[in-house]
Amino acid sequence: MSSLSERVAAAKASELGQGDVSEEDDSVQELRRRLHFKVVEGLGPSLYDRQMSDAELKVRVMEMLDWALEAEENVPLSRSDREALLREIADDVLGYGPIDPLLADETVTEVMVNGPFAVFIERDGKIEKTPARFVDTTHLLRIIEKIVSQVGRRIDESTPMVDARLPDGSRVNAIIHPLAIGGPFLTIRKFSVDPLTEADLVTNGSLSEVSADFLRKCTVGKLNVIVSGATGSGKTTMLNVLSSYIPDDERIVTIEDSAELQLRQEHVLTLEARPANLEGRGEVTIRDLVRNTLRMRPDRIVVGEARGGEALDMLQAMNTGHDGSLTTIHSNSPRDTLARIETMVLMAGFEMPVRAIREQVAGAVDMIVHLHRLRDGTRRITHITEVLGMEGEVVTTQDVFLFDYGMGVDENGRYLGHLKSTGLRPSFSKKLEDLGIELDADMFAPEGFARQADTFDVG
Repeated sequence: MSSLSERVAAAKASELGQGDVSEEDDSVQELRRRLHFKVVEGLGPSLYDRQMSDAELKVRVMEMLDWALEAEENVPLSRSDREALLREIADDVLGYGPIDPLLADETVTEVMVNGPFAVFIERDGKIEKTPARFVDTTHLLRIIEKIVSQVGRRIDESTPMVDARLPDGSRVNAIIHPLAIGGPFLTIRKFSVDPLTEADLVTNGSLSEVSADFLRKCTVGKLNVIVSGATGSGKTTMLNVLSSYIPDDERIVTIEDSAELQLRQEHVLTLEARPANLEGRGEVTIRDLVRNTLRMRPDRIVVGEARGGEALDMLQAMNTGHDGSLTTIHSNSPRDTLARIETMVLMAGFEMPVRAIREQVAGAVDMIVHLHRLRDGTRRITHITEVLGMEGEVVTTQDVFLFDYGMGVDENGRYLGHLKSTGLRPSFSKKLEDLGIELDADMFAPEGFARQADTFDVG
């Protein structure tokens, strides 16, 4: 007789169209479903009892499993198969079920659950399907409820969408019936316990040593910086790196929808927005927190992401002495970032002339760091752009560093380009020099850009 793990693997392979499944495999899967249901039903609310330690809960689960298995009749399991089955179900009940191994795999950066029977992952920037699957929709819903309850959120038919986080800071989004057809859908963007550092970004080619030194001096010099890019381009990672440059003797206040930033300084205050309760009351938005932060005597304000009317409050803060503020914005390019800010300011509900908004932007924002996820799966900084000011009705900018796409790709399809100086010295150099921060002339030595046509030359 094959081992239980081999039989379960064969069953999973068959469900994915990779093999035949026997009646014995079907019986094992059905037994697993029944035992899983009995344990969850038997333990009930105690599964989420925060007063109970993990060790106590594990003992309760194993006792319940033994009882449920004893109640079964004609179960053809050897002693080793029985122990393996109990261990597998206990892991399902106590942890995050079949996605536990994926969350533990350091090479996996994103886990995407498209319903109970389809689990995808992102590894090295590429999406692939896995053999992992949940017992049924109820099993997946229970895992989702477990995740969101850990951070005081809820998900049900009245609130079918939720953003949450795992204990390690990984970002979670879940959406269920009636909005998710064929769902529930669960997306987890993993964050390393030890966040990527400047050295890591230089090693993987996202930054050059010169541009990293430039960004460090700009952050220490209290320039207002916006990190922009598309979804999954690495904005939060870049924000973490920029925040790490802030001196230890400054008071930092971070504001996020779900706390994800991992600042190592001692004087950090973390604020998190709160959704409305069942009666539709008690909501605290990012904008509310930004306004409150101005009364907390911050040296630095770091907003995880500006996506609405809080952009106006951020501009007001930047323009009223709160220099060195940092935030992220979704956009496709530095110019689009400026247009997005205009749109978000209008979302604040005030009737403001476009020119007044642009003057606020030009006076508040010093620099835009734009990231892009390239087609080879890597995440690179493609623009470091200075915001110069107003020229007529337009906010003018100049690129200080640009990614050289023209260097082509290697035999594996990986881009060979890197950030290069455009040869233009930023106008805020004088401001930094007044603070004792020197920007060496060599930092802006112009570098030749390869022909753009070579970008698609795969050799």
